[in-house]
Amino acid sequence: MFSLKGVHSSDHNKIIGVVGYEIGSPQISNDRLCSTEGMKVLRFTDPVNALEHFKINRKDYALIISDLRMPVINGVQLLKTVKDLNPSARSVLTTDFEYDSELIQDYTKKQIINGLLQKPVQPHELVIEVNKQIGIIESINKK
Repeated sequence: MFSLKGVHSSDHNKIIGVVGYEIGSPQISNDRLCSTEGMKVLRFTDPVNALEHFKINRKDYALIISDLRMPVINGVQLLKTVKDLNPSARSVLTTDFEYDSELIQDYTKKQIINGLLQKPVQPHELVIEVNKQIGIIESINKK
């Protein structure tokens, strides 16, 4: 079972945003993604709605997980905007393409994209990546 060990009270009421059709599917349940009190998972199939929610609640987001291919705004654009608004939010991009895109590599080097997952994303892979990103947040908060 997934857990967010050691999440501090300052992290309570933080949001994990999941944006996209496949990664937003119910087969990856919220309780598998987050079992620590005070962390909640919000799912969006519409990236524009996700971005609007993020703009209003930017300080509450710990992590955004986004699919690359979406209508209107793609995952790279979404994560770039998220990082411009809240540089401390962690970000994960999911894609069914290889990671050889120069833009994706550049954004990974610049820490705009903090993690990459190849689709189809298996539930255990997503859980491991979420745990990794939350662990990084915890280590930063301890400094």
